[in-house]
Amino acid sequence: MRRNLLQIAEIPLSFAPSSSDPSSQSADTNPKSPSWIFGCHGLWYNLALIVPSALFVAFLLSKARKSFSKLSHGRSYIMIAYYALLWIVSALNLAWCVLQVWQCSPGKELSWNVLSLFTTSGMLFLEISLVAFLLQGSPAGGLEALTQTFIISGVIVGVDILLKAIYVFGFGVPFFIDSDESTHRVKWGLWVVHKLLLTAVYGFILFMHHTKWRERLPARPAFYNYISMMFIMNAVALFACALLGNGAAFGFWLYDLTTVCYHSLYLPFLYVTFLADFFQEEDLHLENAYYSEMKDAGFFDADWD
Repeated sequence: MRRNLLQIAEIPLSFAPSSSDPSSQSADTNPKSPSWIFGCHGLWYNLALIVPSALFVAFLLSKARKSFSKLSHGRSYIMIAYYALLWIVSALNLAWCVLQVWQCSPGKELSWNVLSLFTTSGMLFLEISLVAFLLQGSPAGGLEALTQTFIISGVIVGVDILLKAIYVFGFGVPFFIDSDESTHRVKWGLWVVHKLLLTAVYGFILFMHHTKWRERLPARPAFYNYISMMFIMNAVALFACALLGNGAAFGFWLYDLTTVCYHSLYLPFLYVTFLADFFQEEDLHLENAYYSEMKDAGFFDADWD
């Protein structure tokens, strides 16, 4: 009788999932991925990235026909190159903003690191090449100036990509993953160096504006507005990374703010500052031409009566 009771008591144990059962292991090690719009940083963070980036790409699409016409007639190698770069980087940046959930999705770490590496490198290339070209004071259509600028910028960005790839893929530093709020001193130390270099470059250009070398800088006020904004943004990001390196929780909020501002507003800011005037020139010329033709035809003679 006792033996039968023991056999009955052992029956429910056979229904427990075995540790060697592959289905139970997959359920434990492969959790469900979070929603792409609510995951990782939350709804408002994702919307703050996605909406401005998507609107800017939509704006570029709406102006594409006129822009291509202007570029084909203008034959400016500089403007053609920067407009093409703007399209490539804008597409990468929109994908980066939409796919934020990859940071928290199992098995997506490699894809996220590769996407982040190309996106940040593309935006950095725009930053460096733009400043390098404007500091030369060369004509806007100079092919030689374009080649020299792109070679210098390519070398700098290439070294930056190589170092980041070594740390991310070689040493496993979570350089581009910000969903885990645990302090990673190596990661934030590297970001401090990165932001410090950019802040020093923009700060030096601002310093030159108040010295005897100011004549070597572009005379356009928009250039100094651009440099000032980039200096402030990188200085704030530098401060946030320094806080995170010392374990201050406030640094996460500040760093997220600079990330949102950079990825959602930098490309539109660059377009408005340096490219919008070029594409509006054709419209102004057409308006002046139409006005001259109508004046010659006597359409405005009645205004003088």
